[in-house]
Amino acid sequence: MNPTPQTLLDKLWQSHLIDRSEDGECLIYVDRHLVYEVTSPQAFEGLRLAGRRAWRPETVIAVADHNVPTTRAERGSIDAISDPLSRAQVRQLAINCEEFGLTLHGLGRREQGIIHVVGPEQGATLPGMSVVAGDSHTSTHGAFAALAFGVGTSDVEHVLATQCLLLRPMRRMRVQVNGALSTGVSAKDLVLHLIARLGTAGATGHAIEFAGSAIRALGMEGRMTLCNMAIEAGARVGLVGVDQTTIDYLRDRPLAPRGAQWDAAVAAWRSLVSDEGAVFDRELVFAAAEVRPMVTWGTSPEMVVDIDGCVPDPERESDPVRRAAMNAALDYMNLQPGTRMRDVRIDKVFIGSCTNARIEDLRAAAAVVRGRRVAPGVIQALVVPGSGLVKAQAEAEGLHRIFTDAGLQWREPGCSMCLGMNDDRLSPGERCASTSNRNFEGRQGPGGRSHLLSPALAAAAAIAGRLARVDELPAPVTRAMEAA
Repeated sequence: MNPTPQTLLDKLWQSHLIDRSEDGECLIYVDRHLVYEVTSPQAFEGLRLAGRRAWRPETVIAVADHNVPTTRAERGSIDAISDPLSRAQVRQLAINCEEFGLTLHGLGRREQGIIHVVGPEQGATLPGMSVVAGDSHTSTHGAFAALAFGVGTSDVEHVLATQCLLLRPMRRMRVQVNGALSTGVSAKDLVLHLIARLGTAGATGHAIEFAGSAIRALGMEGRMTLCNMAIEAGARVGLVGVDQTTIDYLRDRPLAPRGAQWDAAVAAWRSLVSDEGAVFDRELVFAAAEVRPMVTWGTSPEMVVDIDGCVPDPERESDPVRRAAMNAALDYMNLQPGTRMRDVRIDKVFIGSCTNARIEDLRAAAAVVRGRRVAPGVIQALVVPGSGLVKAQAEAEGLHRIFTDAGLQWREPGCSMCLGMNDDRLSPGERCASTSNRNFEGRQGPGGRSHLLSPALAAAAAIAGRLARVDELPAPVTRAMEAA
């Protein structure tokens, strides 16, 4: 008898299920625990008070990312961090990791960076794993066919102490994108398009598996962007099945298997796809050609249109709750219905975050700014690589010089302006073209106004001084033209 076809989620769930109670609550084993300085202090203090140690310290990797400054002057030591709260949290993480025997990629380490960039590039995230962190964008790691999700502070303590977690089963959702993305359309545009269709609560209670020829054509960086922002569609988990792209990315990573163990692992990983005939609770299918370069206009990722679109009119919205939310967003963003997105002026630009700070993202942005200059009206344009290794690779490729020659600032790795928990933030009323994942009120600084978009469109905004298409920018100036 043939076994019942299983989805990728089914396979991952069953392989980590320890026990299930009569009411359906499940005890799940955790393979990899990622820790950072903001949500972990209370967890470690809880262990101390209970007299407990970390159950499997070798499975834990820690970084300092949310609070760290991105200017070189404050990177020499923890004591050089000017903000006292940030300094205290970064210092306490180092103390906690030393006491509990955990691996820390802290300031001064070449591997330091954003936890959701560091984990995959170290090979700490592998297919078939369960991965948790005290951050909702842990879903990023699902791009490797891993069961990855964010947890709260009390759960961080529980996983440190027991390597297990209580969880309710999720429903299965497949998003199939067929065909090829148009030139200039990225994974960021694809996920914003999806959020526009589903809304920020459309996938609540689900794990989204991304499938189809358009997904298979993406590199791992693009797949991580999709899974990262599955959260913004309401999902708890984002997933992509294993293929040769997955395997090629992981080959020779520091924590990946070697030799015969690598061969055995690859053979097992190839089964981490949904079986033919597997049943999903919900399916959504659309053509990649439908997706255009996207930009948000409001204070939620679902408030998004394509770059050639206009700010919508709330009076055309029949739902009174949605209409009220649209009016509130327009008031906060200081925008009028009918305004062309390409007429919206920009004060600052941020290229970075766990969504778009990998080498592929930096290459896309550099291709736009090469031979051009940041517009005079742009106060600040930041490029913040996702890790020290991404920074080193970008510098080896000369990308940093392209950015600085164009007038953008090349910074040290960290979360930076994504969430305004460090010195990189917006002032009240400032408007930012941002490659991050959330545009909530005050997300990038109190009173700041955020427009989410791809690295290429963010770079275009820096050059134009407004939201812009790449193809409408003035021609770049080559060295030969400068010499003439």
